[in-house]
Amino acid sequence: MKLYHFFRSGTSHRLRIALALKGLRPDLVAVDLRREEHLGAAFKALNPQGLVPALEVDGQVLIQSPAIIEWLEERYPTPPLLPADAAGRARVRALAAIVGCDIHPVNNRRILEALRHRFSADEAAIDSWCGTWIADGFDALEALLAQDTQRGAFCFGQTPGLADVYLIPQIESARRFKVDLARWPRIMAVDAACAQWPAFADSAPARQADAA
Repeated sequence: MKLYHFFRSGTSHRLRIALALKGLRPDLVAVDLRREEHLGAAFKALNPQGLVPALEVDGQVLIQSPAIIEWLEERYPTPPLLPADAAGRARVRALAAIVGCDIHPVNNRRILEALRHRFSADEAAIDSWCGTWIADGFDALEALLAQDTQRGAFCFGQTPGLADVYLIPQIESARRFKVDLARWPRIMAVDAACAQWPAFADSAPARQADAA
């Protein structure tokens, strides 16, 4: 099993966490987005979309982090990232989708590079752009966490799952874009709880070999 990733990529980060929670330790292959290695012929032969992460396993290459994580859940069901009941799974998938569908896509590198180069946005404007969509999503997440009176230390239940896999990399991005996180105490409590788990600590961008 070989994971092509970039240390600071939120989608790579979430997949590293998911793999670690499943007890899997793939070989890591750094794809440096800063040098546009993802756009080169060698990587595009693996993933024609030219995006990380990509997981090479059993003679095939899996792409798109949501699809890879669902594959992991089916192939390695223990420990589960989703609850056993349909209602719980729907709730967890919705929490994850707030990050994966509504926050991350408008703040990823392709969008930010377009803002910089096509619309002359400076770094203050970039931070403001990202902060807008992070705050919008985190406001909703905080409210949903508050509604769940049976919730443990994590986004759902007593152990980390899919929603936490998505949330923690987005918190990392929020810090990078200078978002004041103090207004979301429940999200910060989840962040602190996850930080105690080696799967999250070891998957952090700063802990990756290509982080220099």
